[in-house]
Amino acid sequence: MANTTSAKKATRKIAARTEVNKSRRSRVRGFLRSVEEAIASGDQTAAAAALRAAQPELMRATTRGVVHANTASRKISRLAKRVKAIGA
Repeated sequence: MANTTSAKKATRKIAARTEVNKSRRSRVRGFLRSVEEAIASGDQTAAAAALRAAQPELMRATTRGVVHANTASRKISRLAKRVKAIGA
């Protein structure tokens, strides 16, 4: 347990940040899920639209430090490849 005043404040700040980050991570997962569902349905236009909506969300999470930049880029790249493959 924290003893000093500054340590107690730091604990409160960490708890608040954790809640915000959980929310952001959950939001990103929802966008990714919508892309996955569109890919599974085989509808390329819906999948492309879902991917266009998911990209800025992933990048926003990256700038906020919730997701690593390389992870976001990798996910976008792989999803784009799968969306493109639907049309082929």
